[in-house]
Amino acid sequence: MNDSYPYRNFGFRNNLDKVKRSRQIISVFVKFGLDYLFEASRVNFLSKLRKRRKGYHKLSTAERLRLAFEELGPTFIKFGQILSTRPDFLPAEYIRELEKLQDQVLPMETPLVRQCIEKELKHTLEELFLDFDQSPVASASLSQVHKAVLQNGDTVALKIQRPDIHKTIETDLSILESFAEILEKRLRNSSLYHPTAIVAELKKTIRKELDFMNEAHNFEKFRKNFKNVDYIQVPKVYWQFTTEKLLTMEFIEGVKITEITQEKYQHRYEPKKVADRAAKALLKQILIDGFFHADPHPGNLFIQPPATIVMLDVGMTGHLDEESIITIARILRAVNEKDSNHVIKGLQELGIVVKETDKRQLRHDLTELIEMYADRPFRTISLNRMNQQLLEIMARHDMALPSNLVMMLRAMSIAESIGQQLEPDFDMFAIVEPFVKRIYLKLYSPKSFRKRSMNVMDESIELIEHFPQNISDLLGKLKEGQFEIKLEHQNLENLQDEMKSSSNRISASLIIAALIVGSSLILQQRIGPLISDISILGVIGYLLAGIMGLGLLLTIFKTRRKK
Repeated sequence: MNDSYPYRNFGFRNNLDKVKRSRQIISVFVKFGLDYLFEASRVNFLSKLRKRRKGYHKLSTAERLRLAFEELGPTFIKFGQILSTRPDFLPAEYIRELEKLQDQVLPMETPLVRQCIEKELKHTLEELFLDFDQSPVASASLSQVHKAVLQNGDTVALKIQRPDIHKTIETDLSILESFAEILEKRLRNSSLYHPTAIVAELKKTIRKELDFMNEAHNFEKFRKNFKNVDYIQVPKVYWQFTTEKLLTMEFIEGVKITEITQEKYQHRYEPKKVADRAAKALLKQILIDGFFHADPHPGNLFIQPPATIVMLDVGMTGHLDEESIITIARILRAVNEKDSNHVIKGLQELGIVVKETDKRQLRHDLTELIEMYADRPFRTISLNRMNQQLLEIMARHDMALPSNLVMMLRAMSIAESIGQQLEPDFDMFAIVEPFVKRIYLKLYSPKSFRKRSMNVMDESIELIEHFPQNISDLLGKLKEGQFEIKLEHQNLENLQDEMKSSSNRISASLIIAALIVGSSLILQQRIGPLISDISILGVIGYLLAGIMGLGLLLTIFKTRRKK
């Protein structure tokens, strides 16, 4: 039996590179006492590998996992770093350990760096730059950064992707997908942890990070969003020197945000102002722009004296649409008002609470969480701890949190942690509150109210337009004997009220639409009496439609607030 036989379950026994890499991966996991992950795969040389196991049994499983990832190199280091941003996937102890992951890679040699740059930009280093610093500013598993001076005198930072890293990562991703499928079959609670979903998320994220054009566009978006904020600096991208594997941007010096409290910097920086500005900048990204830095850890935020923030490494970002932002604001207000019903309603609107969820128990759990923090001074509340407890509740109810919301929660937790390091009395909630108020002011502004009124009117007209066809389809199904009614005994006590309310709204919508159509015809035909050639009856019809429409909107809003 050949060596590839144990890998028949992984689906690549004839691919020698993958077979060799799989054996290496399994060997490293066995070395750190994590071989139980492969027992279901029937890898028949595990017993031999176990004899080589090192004395790591005194370390926790989380520590051993981190060490294994570091030894396995770039893909697994990046995998662990991404996992550390997903507290919905792993317990807190694993998150804390994976956050310690370090890139243990040697910098690329200068000839290789030169080769990469010249291959991407089709010119020699001497033709491109007046000066090029051969010592890297930073070196990581996927890339390294060098300082250079362009021919026009601009100082730039060159982020250079390691050659062949794409091929290495694709091989590892393929192997991880196979491992995840086996692991999901083995785990009793795989419905909770979803190994295949974790790997799919990794695949999506790491491929985006490998395309430096994506990060370049992110820099441009942040520059646009912060163009009127003088205390935020975002490096300029030099597009003519940027490709998928090479990112050239403005070189901006600074000190890591968490280092400004050191004694040698205490007279040059203002930590309290920096903490406040960093939190406000992130909340602007989340609640105003809907586009945010998903990994704002201290290494990605530099400070220039006295309190200017420089944004770096924006490969990982999150997005929120306008409706999600409004819903998040409503949830935050509901938490402040201890209204668990509206918290659940907000979670439903975000697609988190599904119909199978036990809403009564969920309401009880959320009420307990809200009461735990009620009436406590905001500065004594840990947003990070609160987020963790919320994720634990969601896990108990088998509720999946969309990745963009997980990234949002983590980004806010990081901002709180940085703020508390810079200022002991830092109060994240006090900074959040004005943003929520701003969203509500915008929500109930005349412009927004007019927009929503038009949406309701459009939906009403669309309902009228499709009503005959819908009735025809219904009668057709009845005639053909295809009509089915499925009943589920759930909250029937509210069904009558809901049906009555819905029928009243439909009736009102039909009357409003009829008034609008009728009034439009009267105005068009100029049916008297007339004032300045305008039909009074038509104007009265529009006024009645407007009053009824306003009444209908107020009724809808009141009903929503009661739920």
